[in-house]
Amino acid sequence: MLQAITLVLMALLLQACDTDLYTRLDEREANVIVATLARNGIPASRQAEDEGRMKVTVDEDRFAEAVDVLDRAGLPERKFANLGEVFQGNGLVSSPVQERAQMIYALSQELSHTVSQIDGVLSARVHVVLPDNDLLQQNSTPSSASVFVRYIPSLDIDPLIPQIKTLVANGISGLSYDKVSVVPVVSNLPEETRSAPQPVMSSFLGIAMPAASVASAGWLFGLLIMAVVILSGAVGWLIWRQRRQRPYALVTPS
Repeated sequence: MLQAITLVLMALLLQACDTDLYTRLDEREANVIVATLARNGIPASRQAEDEGRMKVTVDEDRFAEAVDVLDRAGLPERKFANLGEVFQGNGLVSSPVQERAQMIYALSQELSHTVSQIDGVLSARVHVVLPDNDLLQQNSTPSSASVFVRYIPSLDIDPLIPQIKTLVANGISGLSYDKVSVVPVVSNLPEETRSAPQPVMSSFLGIAMPAASVASAGWLFGLLIMAVVILSGAVGWLIWRQRRQRPYALVTPS
């Protein structure tokens, strides 16, 4: 009984040191985040929320490190609005200016999402410029687009640039290939498989653990010892009380 109570207290104390990293995630996002942190030596756990969503928790002492790793890895993935989401809030009547702005934004979101799906691309943004030219004018301003791509160091981006330009040019009516510019930026994310950052290790009671967790481990150990002492005292007091209240046996002479 005492061991079971001790284990429960330890689990509660350990859980109390965890803090929410990201919430309202779907299952795939939570799995990718936990796997990425594990490859970088940061333990994390998933917990179910309402409406089928999930949250990811990490040790409070490693919260800042976890945020930095996920930021450099481009996680969680940025949410993009699709055409249906952009136009679903329209009223019965919308101005031409509003419809045009929504269309440009929707095209940008759709293309950004498509480019970000390329293996090795951490994030992508497509900025579309569609001038409101007068059909009666001969000197019209051509459409243009600029693409920002952030990618991992191991990706050879040069062969992909013409493909990205073709993708964007074909996705927008009236946009020519030479009016699409691509700005690739390499991320400083280290290669996880070869040079993943290893936490500084220290020893606590002969157990190797990250140095950042030693203080928490000492605090938890002190609370655990205090709980064990209190429980032991309570059990001893109950035993003493039962023995004191037990009636003495009557001894009859033979």
